[in-house]
Amino acid sequence: MAVRRAGSAGDVVDADLIAASLSDPDRFAALFERHHAEIHRYAARRIGTDAADDVVAETFLVAFRRRRVYDPARPDARPWLYGIATTLVARHRRAEVRHLRAVARTGVDPLPEPMAERVVRRVAAQEHERALARALAGLNRGDRDVLLLVAWGDLSYQEVADALDVPIGTVRSRLSRARRKLRAVLGAPEENTHG
Repeated sequence: MAVRRAGSAGDVVDADLIAASLSDPDRFAALFERHHAEIHRYAARRIGTDAADDVVAETFLVAFRRRRVYDPARPDARPWLYGIATTLVARHRRAEVRHLRAVARTGVDPLPEPMAERVVRRVAAQEHERALARALAGLNRGDRDVLLLVAWGDLSYQEVADALDVPIGTVRSRLSRARRKLRAVLGAPEENTHG
């Protein structure tokens, strides 16, 4: 995956923004501008929009406070930010499970999206979403974290390993186990998912 760049910060990579923020704290705002929407979408999918607002604010506050220990050899801060967000989501785990159970009961994911898309998609996929939410709620936290960082965070296996501070083999086994459990619940055929 390419290192994220943003127009407001020119061609400066995340690691350089973090380093610059040590002497000029206002530079950290560019990191927030660059990644907050993506981190918010990830958190909102896990615990709902209201709680996601808090998690995102907390994620960037924690990142700002820990910026001195950021590894400058890692130009892209996304795995680091997703790791912080995932830890904070774990604190909201009960809310996450309640959110998934609500989606499982109602078939309605409260994330805002255009009305026409929502109507068409909901009619066709409501039962599938209920089953998926039930399956996600039934996964253990480690498996769910890995699966959702890959699926909703669009992180590579290595980025997930970095985010959760676990070996890449652990990421692969958790992802394989989560996919296997989801396929069993959703009735999808087995496939080779090793990557």
